Amino acid sequence: MGKFVLIEGIQQELDATLDPLLSRAIKKKGKNYILEMGGDPIDYDINFKLFLVTKLFNPHFRPEIAAQCTLINFIVTEGGLEEQLLASVVNNEKAELEYTK
Repeated sequence: MGKFVLIEGIQQELDATLDPLLSRAIKKKGKNYILEMGGDPIDYDINFKLFLVTKLFNPHFRPEIAAQCTLINFIVTEGGLEEQLLASVVNNEKAELEYTK
């Protein structure tokens, strides 16, 4: 239906039933899009987004999963955040100084 779905608490191994969704095995049938999950065809909306969230500090997913997904690490240290903010301020005030850095 074009909604966003968030699945929390995933581990390093994902259920095999998600493979067609992760690999985007979508087929166009007329004006509709079809995705086969668990052997059953279901309607698919191209606006659908799936977010998988883990609390693992340093997860190691299978290479196939890592290639099919965009992995984002939201862990930021205080020093790293300070450097990013300082770079943003310097870029606004003196862009040439940030460029040379």
